[in-house]
Amino acid sequence: MAVAELSPSFTKTHLHSSQLSSLSTGLANFRRCAVRPLPRARNSLTISCSVAPNQVQAPVAVQNEEPKNKTECFGVFCLTYDLKAEEETKTWKKLINIAVSGAAGMISNHLLFKLASGEVFGLDQPIALKLLGSERSFQALEGVAMELEDSLFPLLREVSISIDPYEVFQDVEWALLIGAKPRGPGMERAGLLDINGQIFAEQGKALNAVASRNVKVIVVGNPCNTNALICLKNAPNIPAKNFHALTRLDENRAKCQLALKAGVFYDKVSNMTIWGNHSTTQVPDFLNARINGFPVKEVITDHKWLEEEFTEKVQKRGGVLIKKWGRSSAASTSVSIVDAIRSLITPTPKGDWFSSGVYTTGNPYGIAEDIVFSMPCRSKGDGDYEFVKDVIFDDYLLKRITKVSYLLIY
Repeated sequence: MAVAELSPSFTKTHLHSSQLSSLSTGLANFRRCAVRPLPRARNSLTISCSVAPNQVQAPVAVQNEEPKNKTECFGVFCLTYDLKAEEETKTWKKLINIAVSGAAGMISNHLLFKLASGEVFGLDQPIALKLLGSERSFQALEGVAMELEDSLFPLLREVSISIDPYEVFQDVEWALLIGAKPRGPGMERAGLLDINGQIFAEQGKALNAVASRNVKVIVVGNPCNTNALICLKNAPNIPAKNFHALTRLDENRAKCQLALKAGVFYDKVSNMTIWGNHSTTQVPDFLNARINGFPVKEVITDHKWLEEEFTEKVQKRGGVLIKKWGRSSAASTSVSIVDAIRSLITPTPKGDWFSSGVYTTGNPYGIAEDIVFSMPCRSKGDGDYEFVKDVIFDDYLLKRITKVSYLLIY
């Protein structure tokens, strides 16, 4: 997956997998991110959109004093609005705040417009977008805000941009953590851990301090399982269950490969689980997956292909794409983020499930506790989820899951 680069300036700290069990205390010692706000004219913008011309007020003059939350705006987003003033908007839901880190990056370039259009949360759900970047990307963030302004999205009521996570995460109900040091050709995810560990420790602290107590967090920046664990360990006042590592792209890739092999459209593939993490050690589960309601192994009788070629294709799809494309996936990653959100805010179809990297404590599968691990989940559409209990295991699947679980711990 493509990720937007964040460049923290705090002291480099090395993290190793063997230290995961002590993250709750060890990571608490990371000193606060040294990325501080730029002068107020540049470091944050709050932008509010108008409902109708006859309801607007002139922009309020900026005061000379500089309180902590002082912001500036430009263009149409400076106008005030009343969501109950018009026939079109009076039945809309209460505005929700959505934070996106790495907002000037390629994934966000696709995702933000999906969010603003109503494609994700619905055509009656107004949103405020709170965009987090770095000093280096701040000018690009201004360009992003301009494009959002020019797109005339009725549901997009506010846009703010900043380099300070404590500003961006204020009262957010959703935090989509995309920003991280990007993965390039030939780069292993383990090599990203040092700097990204610091980024996500700081973001966890900021979420813990200022976000909604029921904020839902989806971590995209790699290595996303470890980053999600670091983040949640630094946010003890937010339920650990609310943190997700994105493995939906892997699920989508697996469904595509099974559909191609079976000669059916991908919507005929269901019950697809990705066990483990978003890496080449993940376990795409063809034992529990179904095609047209039938077990995959009954539809695709070439079991050698399933165990070898299919599994390897899914595991290495991202690396192959980087070689072909020269950069990692962005558009398909943004689609998978949308899918992941929708899976939490809409009821799971009866008998089906979805994959997400979640906190393992209390899981029914015997997977080691206190890590983030992709498992099958169901949702009632309330933003929460439960583990799926009606899954089956054979020796092949258990062996693979045990191996990736061991790798995540050690």
